[in-house]
Amino acid sequence: MNRILPVAVASLSLLGAGCATKKYVRNTVDPVRDQVQQVATQTNQHGNDIAQARKDMERDETLLNATKEKADSADTHAGEAMSKAGDAMNKAGDALAKSDKNTQDLGELRQTVANLDDYKVAGEDAIQFGFNKSKLTNDSMEKLDKLASDASAMKRYFIAVEGFTDRSGSADYNMQLSRKRADQVVQYLIAKHGVPLFRVHEIGLGKLMPADEGHGRQANAKNRRVTVTVYSADSQVRAMNTAPTTPETSSLNR
Repeated sequence: MNRILPVAVASLSLLGAGCATKKYVRNTVDPVRDQVQQVATQTNQHGNDIAQARKDMERDETLLNATKEKADSADTHAGEAMSKAGDAMNKAGDALAKSDKNTQDLGELRQTVANLDDYKVAGEDAIQFGFNKSKLTNDSMEKLDKLASDASAMKRYFIAVEGFTDRSGSADYNMQLSRKRADQVVQYLIAKHGVPLFRVHEIGLGKLMPADEGHGRQANAKNRRVTVTVYSADSQVRAMNTAPTTPETSSLNR
């Protein structure tokens, strides 16, 4: 009996100590576990926040790139629009300049027609052609060069171009051939010397108005021609044509 009592007391002491240890552990470890769990929860939340922030940044970057592309495209379109507007303004300016030039040329032509009596012969030459030919020779081009050069120094002038043929062949064919010859002369004056078209008056007369009434080779050669006459209303030319005849000039004209 006396032995059992100490053992029981020792057992109760151990049991009480065990309960105290569990309580201590529970009171010490559980708060730590809770804190760890809280930290883990916060860490997960921070991770989610970081992931969301990264997604937001990627989205913002995508929007920024799209906005930049639109801005670049807008700049490109604006540049193209400015370029087209500039081209349109240049074309409008050219058209206006041409319109003004045409108006001026038309005015000069009307003035020419209105004052034909003021125009006097300032130069004249005959451009000869081979049989059934309409091609200009070197000698013919030299004559045209001289006439065009003289005309370029005049302010008010026009050039009459009249094509002719000899009497051989039909009237219709000769009319076409005379026009071809006159065309060659006009094209040369315009292309080589820049003579304005409105200053040129052209006609093909076929075998009409022969320069030589004969029927031989010499007469035919003389009739295959284009006469080019420069008329001018410049005061200097009019003065030359209206100057009184002196004995010296009279003898020269004989």
